[in-house]
Amino acid sequence: MARSDQRRAAVLGSPIEHSLSPVLHGAAYAALGLDGWTYERVEADERQLVDVVAGLGPEWAGLSVTMPGKRAALRLADEASARAEAVGAANTLVHRADGSWAADCTDVDGVVGALRAAGGFRTGTSGLVLGAGGTAAATLAGFADLGLREVTIAVREPARAREVVETAERVGLSVRVERLDRVSLADAAATADVVVSTLPAGALDERAAELAKAACVLDVVYHPWPTPLAAAVTAAGGRIATGLDMLLHQAFGQVEQFTGLPAPREVMRDALADATGGEVPLPL
Repeated sequence: MARSDQRRAAVLGSPIEHSLSPVLHGAAYAALGLDGWTYERVEADERQLVDVVAGLGPEWAGLSVTMPGKRAALRLADEASARAEAVGAANTLVHRADGSWAADCTDVDGVVGALRAAGGFRTGTSGLVLGAGGTAAATLAGFADLGLREVTIAVREPARAREVVETAERVGLSVRVERLDRVSLADAAATADVVVSTLPAGALDERAAELAKAACVLDVVYHPWPTPLAAAVTAAGGRIATGLDMLLHQAFGQVEQFTGLPAPREVMRDALADATGGEVPLPL
């Protein structure tokens, strides 16, 4: 039965015009019969996000937050989940009946879901992460949820890894930091149970064959498909997950927190596949 309650939700970030979140949330609300619900894109950088949120009325159910406002979203929330605190950022803001905002980081669900469904991860103790930005921090919290106990973080400049090291410590992971240009990625990948590259497109294409030594790899890049890393991993017989898998799996929790209803996962998956040309498999 359709529900015509007028509610609003949006994704905030900058730039935001290419966000696929409206595809996922729009498909979910339609499948759930939430005829009065809308979901839009709002251009807002970290500074603007605070002002935007302050001006929202009671008709707002929640906000998805993308870069560069995730740390600001955590700071402005009245309450935050333990995992958002551990990551140091929030991609989800839920508007409560009393007007307060609750922060969460469903990016952790995105990492876990992508590694399990697309990457085929089942069990292990060690991981390798390339990069030290916000996605790397969410990855470390995901590793802890998956039962990993130790992680190697490979970065261009180890001094910039302080925040992700702090995240690793907060979630109970033993952490080692290596310089990306000095570490043997082949050895590190071969001994890791899972590898996650949070580096931008093209950053490590020439070393894709080294990373393909791992059986389970998550490459946050997904366009153009297949990425050099995805091609190398597949050719070597490994399993590959992508940033598109992460986007899908993080959206399930957002929909459920905004609406209070179970996310229609297959509908959301099919809508995302249609919107992106169906190139990435997106298994559930």
